[in-house]
Amino acid sequence: MACPHAQSQGLRPPRPNQSVYREDCTQCFDSIDDEAGLDVCLSCFNGGCAGDRNHSLLHHSLTGHPLVLNIKRTRKQVQRDEPPLKLTKLAIAAETEEDKYDTVTEVKCHACGIQNVDKTSGDLGAVVDGVMKAMTFANSEEVKAWEQEFTPCEHTLCLEQQPSRQIESQNLGSCSKCELKENLWLCLECGNLGCGRAQFGGVGGNSHGLVHATESGHAVAVKLGSITPEGNADVYCYSCNEERIDTELPKHLAHWGINIADREKTEKSLMEMQVEQNLKWDFSMTTEDGKELSPLFGQGFTGLKNIGNSCYLNSAVQCLFSLPEFQHRYYHPDEIPPTIQLPAEDLETQLRKLADGVLSGRYSRPEPNIHVSPDNPEVPHQKGLSPAMFKHLIGRGHEEFSTMRQQDAFEFLLHLFKHISISNNSQPSQDPVQSFRFAMEQRLQCLNCKRVRYRTDEQDNVSIPVPVRRKNVSNHEGDSAEAAKGSEFEPVSLKECLDIFTSSTSVELTCPACGSKAGFSKTSKFKTFPRNLAINPLRFEVINWVPTKLDIPVQVTDEVFDLSPYKSLGLRPDEEELPEDTEVGGSSSASAAFVPDGAALSQLESMGFPRVRCEKALHATGNADPEAAMNWLFAHMDDPDIDQPLNVGGSGATGSADDADKIAQLGDMGISAPQARKALRECDGDVNRALDWVFSHPDDQGDFGEEAPAVASEPKALPGSEKLPAKFDLQSIVCHKGASIHAGHYVAFIRKLIAGTDKDKHWVLFNDEKVVKAVDVDEMKKFAYIYFFRMV
Repeated sequence: MACPHAQSQGLRPPRPNQSVYREDCTQCFDSIDDEAGLDVCLSCFNGGCAGDRNHSLLHHSLTGHPLVLNIKRTRKQVQRDEPPLKLTKLAIAAETEEDKYDTVTEVKCHACGIQNVDKTSGDLGAVVDGVMKAMTFANSEEVKAWEQEFTPCEHTLCLEQQPSRQIESQNLGSCSKCELKENLWLCLECGNLGCGRAQFGGVGGNSHGLVHATESGHAVAVKLGSITPEGNADVYCYSCNEERIDTELPKHLAHWGINIADREKTEKSLMEMQVEQNLKWDFSMTTEDGKELSPLFGQGFTGLKNIGNSCYLNSAVQCLFSLPEFQHRYYHPDEIPPTIQLPAEDLETQLRKLADGVLSGRYSRPEPNIHVSPDNPEVPHQKGLSPAMFKHLIGRGHEEFSTMRQQDAFEFLLHLFKHISISNNSQPSQDPVQSFRFAMEQRLQCLNCKRVRYRTDEQDNVSIPVPVRRKNVSNHEGDSAEAAKGSEFEPVSLKECLDIFTSSTSVELTCPACGSKAGFSKTSKFKTFPRNLAINPLRFEVINWVPTKLDIPVQVTDEVFDLSPYKSLGLRPDEEELPEDTEVGGSSSASAAFVPDGAALSQLESMGFPRVRCEKALHATGNADPEAAMNWLFAHMDDPDIDQPLNVGGSGATGSADDADKIAQLGDMGISAPQARKALRECDGDVNRALDWVFSHPDDQGDFGEEAPAVASEPKALPGSEKLPAKFDLQSIVCHKGASIHAGHYVAFIRKLIAGTDKDKHWVLFNDEKVVKAVDVDEMKKFAYIYFFRMV
């Protein structure tokens, strides 16, 4: 029986920029590698599983699209008589799908119930061919992951070189300040040779290239060992502090007597070293005596594949979905998924898909080693799930998370919190982020008249200062930053960090009641406590004007930790409050221009922060506390608008704020028009900042224009619990290795019950797709980047 739908004039191959979901289902992680294969809709190219869940049929019932291409593939067994090639370049090896898999396809029609439609009917052949040749959604993301695009800058484009001379290079040159002959950087302006920083893998370096750039002001240097005959090389701009492209590199090298045609690449590039370093982190999967850690499989033990610098996402997601609130909200194995025409574009669907993937155990099974040889027996491991759809969706529109660069796991956690809360805006009681929300109470007391003011702020995390106490400072010539990083630090306890966080500090403010300029004492303590508490220890120090990560051990145990001493007692009977209609330290007029506190501004500027950033930080943190402002700066260093002048609202922003398209864009995220209108006005029309504004002002109903709300809203109950004692135990941690939070590698350690063991929870290591029973976790806890505590 012929299928009439195969003759449809509406069948068209996918366009080059159209997403083709032909690897895994958009509503679960069933894939073309499963026995039933995957059905790709030939109308919209959605991928739907064809097995017991049959999300392909669900898609048909919703859209009416009749024809699908069923794809099944099986992995070929490869007999390998030699070890794999070394990593020699950043690009993925040009191994085609045909080299790795046997693939079988079949066209089916859901409307007619036909299982094997003739592929030669109508335009079917061209459509099927287009689907199979199209770059899959996951592959397109992976290509971005492994191809970092560098750009030129004003310093490379406008490079002025001093009079030419012959430079000793290849195996002849050495550093101008030491005897090193490798890891050499050539200053393209004056021809100086200076060694670079010491590198991963034992490559030496004393940072004399950086010293030269600092002393001379020369910006652009090239790594000699990275130059190839094709004209590729590592070019670094010290002024931009970024890797760059020199469009005239052959000409600039020839000026110093270097002919690139004669060059031979002798050293790894910076990106190659980063990739190799990420592959060799010794969170490693072996014990001290060299034995492989025991892999774990089953429910709750599914790894997530690293799709290119995505370990920050993987580690945060694993920690969140280990919590009951996230499991209850998103893991519904017996329910039909949401009926959405574009499930890959729906956050609710993708969060449910992710929960099912990591929790069900459906995909947590040993995969045989595909490269079989006498010296390489099969070792069971997980294939891991690719979170490509979720990563694309949650990062879409964000300046950083939309890229494939390494990101800060804590910043991503807060970004994810924001979007989950917005997606649950219509039903706040279902928002799992509410389990993280609590209230902090700030107390200000005039040092002269003793009057007080209390302010309550809602939060979903806390960043605590970590005191820096060095044991010794290494003696690195000419580079205080290297000396500081080479220091060893005295350990501190979590209690000491919290004591500092909640201790009283002095702030220079004018009292509106007595007019005294003696200042105020300020304390911040918990008014309520959350069910889940995320703590980010601030192990940073500004060295040479750059925030530098410090490896300070923080002592945290698995024992129950009582936060009761850090609860605010509120207004006491013997305290007198400051008048409500006065503003501490400034004008009572809401429309008055923001004036940053002079002393705090000077202190921040003396640390090397630009004035615009300092003003923004002080405005965001109450214009009183330089330490709080500094912490805010560390958390917002990569904001796309960090260097834009401060705008505190007013008529100047009205034109952009009332942009209908932006209001509609925010409306698609669950934000009402009045909220969107006010948020855009407050944020000078910037959609990303407006999104943050709405999230941080949950009680503000927005701007109704001439229409006023019918009734005043009821006072909102504070999130969290005031009950004492407030006891917490450690549930999970995110750990990081690397000199910067924007490089290196993240993993998660989570306490879980393991079947077949005792009833106590054990620490489990989630290192991307690898899931193993962890050892030596006490050492890892000392250097965790995020701690997740849960109320007992």
